[in-house]
Amino acid sequence: LENLSELVRAMEEYETLGAFLEHVSLVMDNEAQAEEAKVTIMTIHAAKGLEYDTVFLVGWEEGLFPSQRAIDEGGNASLEEERRLAYVAITRARRRAFILHAANRRIYGQWTSSIPSRFVGELPLAHIESESSMAGGESLWRANWSERADPFADVARGTGRGPGWQRAAATGSSFVREPARVVEARASAVSIGNKGRSDVSVGMRVFHQKFGYGAIVEIEGNKLEIDFETAGRKRVMDSFVTVG
Repeated sequence: LENLSELVRAMEEYETLGAFLEHVSLVMDNEAQAEEAKVTIMTIHAAKGLEYDTVFLVGWEEGLFPSQRAIDEGGNASLEEERRLAYVAITRARRRAFILHAANRRIYGQWTSSIPSRFVGELPLAHIESESSMAGGESLWRANWSERADPFADVARGTGRGPGWQRAAATGSSFVREPARVVEARASAVSIGNKGRSDVSVGMRVFHQKFGYGAIVEIEGNKLEIDFETAGRKRVMDSFVTVG
C-alpha cells in the first residue's frame, strides 16, 4: 500500500499518464547507460555523498564563491557554510580536482575583474599545481596597481569593479601567492592573445575614438602601444583603431 501511495504521489506531478511514462523511460535509459563515459553537471549541494575520479570546480572567485550576497546577509556564519561547501566540493574527487577562476568576467555586457576565492588561498601549497592561461596580459585588478599600462584600458566595463576587487582595494591587499608552476597557454582563450591585424605597422598614424590621433610605437599580437598626440602613450587592441 505504501508503494502504491508513493506511485500516486509521483504521478501527481504529470498532466497525463503518457508524460509520466516518458519520464520513467528516460530515467531507465539513464540508468542503463550508467557505465558509459560521460560528464555529469551538478551543484555542490547535489554532489554531497557522491564521488568521481576527476572533478572540475569552476567560478572560484571572490563574490561568486564565497557568495558576496551570502556574506552580506549572514556574516561569518554564512562564510563558514560556504567554506564547508568548498570542502565538500574538493572531497568529491577521488584522484584529481581542478579548480578554475577567471581574472576577468563579462557580466551583462560589461567586464568585471575579480580575484581568486579565499578558499584557493587556504589550500596547502604542497598539494597544488597551478597553471595560467593569461598569456595576454595582467588581470584588471592587478593592472590597476601596476606601473604598466592597463592592457584592458579600452575594454568596456561597468561603473564599478567586482566585489572581490573592491574588497582587495579597500584592504590594500592583493593575491600575491606565487604558483608552484606556471604554464603559459600556447593559444590564449582571451582575445588579447590573438594574431594582430596585417594592415598596421610601427610608425603608422592611426585614429582612436577615445584618445584621438597617435603613432604606433610597438605591436604585440593584436595589442598596440600608441603615442597619442593628446592622451599620451596608451596600450589598446588593434580592433579599436582606424588607419588614417
